[in-house]
Formats: sequence, structure tokens, C-alpha cells
Amino acid sequence: MSLDNHYDVDAALDKALKDDFLRKATRRATDRLRNNKLAITEELGNWEEWRQVGERIRNHVVENLDYYLDMLIENVEKNGGHVHLAKTPEDGVRIVQEIFKKHGFKSVIKSKSMITEEIHLNPVLEKDGIEVVETDLAEYIIQIADEPPSHIIVPAMHKTREQIAKLFEPIAGHPLESDTPTLTKFAREQLREKFLTSKIGITGCNFAVADTGTITMVTNEGNGRLTSTMPEVQITMMGMERIVPSYKELSVLLNLLARSATGQRLSVYTTMITPPKREGDIDGPKEWHLVILDHNRSEILGDEDFRSSLRCIRCGACFNVCPVYRQVGGHAYGSVYSGPIGVVITPLLEQNYEKWGHLPYYSSLCAACSEACPVRIPLQDLIVKHRDRKVLKGYTSGVEKKIFKYYGYYFSHPKTLSKFVRLGSKFQFILMRNGRIASGPPPLSNWTNSKTLPPVAKQMFRDQWPELEKKLKTMQRGDQ
Repeated sequence: MSLDNHYDVDAALDKALKDDFLRKATRRATDRLRNNKLAITEELGNWEEWRQVGERIRNHVVENLDYYLDMLIENVEKNGGHVHLAKTPEDGVRIVQEIFKKHGFKSVIKSKSMITEEIHLNPVLEKDGIEVVETDLAEYIIQIADEPPSHIIVPAMHKTREQIAKLFEPIAGHPLESDTPTLTKFAREQLREKFLTSKIGITGCNFAVADTGTITMVTNEGNGRLTSTMPEVQITMMGMERIVPSYKELSVLLNLLARSATGQRLSVYTTMITPPKREGDIDGPKEWHLVILDHNRSEILGDEDFRSSLRCIRCGACFNVCPVYRQVGGHAYGSVYSGPIGVVITPLLEQNYEKWGHLPYYSSLCAACSEACPVRIPLQDLIVKHRDRKVLKGYTSGVEKKIFKYYGYYFSHPKTLSKFVRLGSKFQFILMRNGRIASGPPPLSNWTNSKTLPPVAKQMFRDQWPELEKKLKTMQRGDQ
């Protein structure tokens, strides 16, 4: 399922803000991830030096992307793999469909892959009569719930154990206890048969090593390793920028990724595979397809303002510090990629401000995301640039234009502004509760539905300044 179909921004936000469990669960999970990261990064010594090295590696790859793509393709094909270049999401889906048609497969196991979410692959395969089974536990849960991921690393953080048990019960055919061992045991029993019988597997790719043609997957469950070794045919989906030159650079980025994502020194499973299966290998696919997706990444590469967003290693660290994400969770964004990085890359990938122009306003511009990013993407600067572009392209509502028109008028007419403020101060009691503005008409109600505002001062600072200036001068003369 994709939230971008028939998506109502205001309704999604209202729903999230009224969901107390969602907000508490999101804050609790992001607090844990953030605190784990802070604790584990101290072990490396100077974390800022590691970030700088990560930034240099990613910049080097982005600036030489054509060179490393050619190298990767050459080495994958030399190893016996098949490379497919997908310019658009539709191309990516079509390539996968053709592989299924070639073999006549009617079921597939998948490990976690944001690229398949990006191109909305699952619904198309299911429409073709293919059984799609997500094998990552959290992805398995939200697949049953018919929901997209709510977090790039922890997709089902918004679900309680009780909710998960209710989702599993129709499959089990009997009530289930909601304790973690019971739920994981049930999922393991369901998925084990799929691992043993599926002839084709689809995986994501955290990093592709250009000089060897190796694919790296970072997971905390064994499903990624099983999905990439048990089936006869494997399809790997990757964004075109997810490349490292060699194992030397990979070692740096793996340190940054695991620590930034979950606060681990290294993920439980860091799998490096160079398919297909060779003579003497005991496992691995006989046939391997690497699908490399562009989806306007070439356009981002040519955009000096936003090129740095291609440095992203999809760790999710920016989610865990973002005050907006922590209040509303991932589904309120309406896009595959949420959080600060989603705010930046979604309008670029989709090349559509009319549909996705609301996202750059899902930010307080506090810069916590930029501080958290392990490869130093200046996220808050990119968000401001998005806002600027949206306005320059004319994608602003009539209400917003009128608000800023009046804003400009009042702030360019100080006397009128002072009268307006005094009037507001006099009558604000109608909207106040416990000394704060707690209600109001639209568009003020969009804020007061979930937060309060400080009261309007009885006297503006600029009106207080003449008297304050006199007192300051008197004090200065006294000091002399």
C-alpha cells in the first residue's frame, strides 16, 4: 500500500496528532535509537572526524558516479550477473515483471528494500497473481496490516504487541498471546516454509562495492541472508547512488551506518555477496539480476543546490531527532520516505511541488537533523531551498499569499501594527485558557488543535524601547 494515493495532508496530520499511542511510541522508539547512537559513537573517538571522512567518501562517489557505475556494471557482468538500468519506477517494475514471466514464478520472498517501496512493486506483482512475502519481521507485520513503513529503520514502531497479535490471529486460525516470544515464533513458523520453497528472492542493497561487484546488506535478522542464498534466482534492487569504490570505503560507512541507525557497533548481519553461485559454492542463486534505479537521481546529480542529498546512507538518524517526525510519525508525511531526508528527496524524486510541496514545511528548521547526519548533509539548508523554490514556482495557496501580503503590510506600517497588536492583546482573552492561547479560527486552529501559543504582549518591544533607552543612557552616565 502507498499513502500517496488519495492522500489528504490535513486529515493525516489531524489523525496523527490525535493518536496518543502513536506519538508516545514514536518518541519512545526515537529516544532509544538516538540515545544508543550517542553512547556508541563515543567509542570511536572523534565522531566529527568520522563524519567528515564519510562526507568526503560520499562526495567523491557522487561527483564520479558515472565512473563507479561503469566499474560496478563491468564487474557484476564479469562475475556472471545481469545488470538492468531503470530510468523510471515504471521501468523498474517492468524489468522485474519480465524476470517473473521468463521463469513463470508465482511467489517471491523479499527482504527489506526501500527501493521496492519507492517504485510500489508489491501491488503490481500481486495484481499479476504473484504471492509476495516480506520476510523482515516488521515488514511482514505492516504487509499484513496493508500499511507502508512508518520509519526507514523500524517500520512497525507504531504497532503494539496486542495489535500485532490481532493481525496474526486470522492467519493462525486461533487466538495468540501478545508476548514477543509467541509472536516471533508464529512469524518464524510461517516464513520458514517460504524460505525453503521459494524459487526467487528480492533484496535491497545498502552499498554496492564497485571494484568487486559485491552487494552489501545490513540487517538485524537472518532473513536477508536466507533471501539472497536459498532461491535459485535473486533480484537486487538499488538506487544508482548507493555505491562505494572499494572495501576500504565500505568499512568506514558501515561504522557510520550501524552506529547512526540503531546504536550498534555493527549490525547483527552484515552480508556481502558476489553472486551468482559458482562451482564449489554450497549456496547462492544460480541466476542474479541487479536492477539499478535512476528515478530522477540524475536530475538531482545535476542540481548544485540539492546534489548533497545523494550522500544519504539511509540510516534514519535524522528521523530520531526531528521534532516534527517525533510528534506525527511517518505516515503523516504521505510519502515513501518520511523524516527530514524524506522532506528533501521526495519532491526531487517525484519532480512535483504541486503534490509534494507541503513536505518542506514539515520542519522546525532547528538543524538537529544536519547535526545528526553521519555524512553531514545540510538538511535544514536544503529544506529552506525547497521552500524558496516552491514559492518562486508559484505553488503557494491563495490563503498563504494573503497571509504574507497582510504580514508585509503591517510590518511595513509600524503604527498600524502597534494598533493591531494592542487590539489583539485586548480581546485575546476569548481564545485563552490557563494563560495561553488555546483556540482560534482557521488557520490559527491548525496550530491550537495540538499546541498552545503564548499571549500577545500588551506592549510591543519597539513601543517599550524609548523608555528602556532612556534608562540605559541614565545607567551609562552613572557608571561614568
